[in-house]
Amino acid sequence: MSIAEFIANEVKSNDVVLFMKGTPQFPQCGFSGQVVQILDHIGVGYKGLNVLESAELRNGIKEYSNWPTIPQLYVKGEFIGGCDIVREMFQAGELQQLLTEKGVVVAA
Repeated sequence: MSIAEFIANEVKSNDVVLFMKGTPQFPQCGFSGQVVQILDHIGVGYKGLNVLESAELRNGIKEYSNWPTIPQLYVKGEFIGGCDIVREMFQAGELQQLLTEKGVVVAA
């Protein structure tokens, strides 16, 4: 399986996927940590994939999304954005609305 196939499979088989530096339990960059805090705050289940474990994954996700930075959030197969976009959407209530519209259960 190529890295692009692995990424596509993860994005399609999980409702919410966060490609991040570190893990949800131990983020290893401030931007990844902010997105983890937002997702935890709104109570959405998600899969975190640590790009620091594999240079192939780190480079592959940037090519897959055509987006140069990490973290990257996907909801129901759709690329949402990085930290700034996720934070702005959360503050405006748009992230919660998007998750609800896509049928993803949120606790908050």
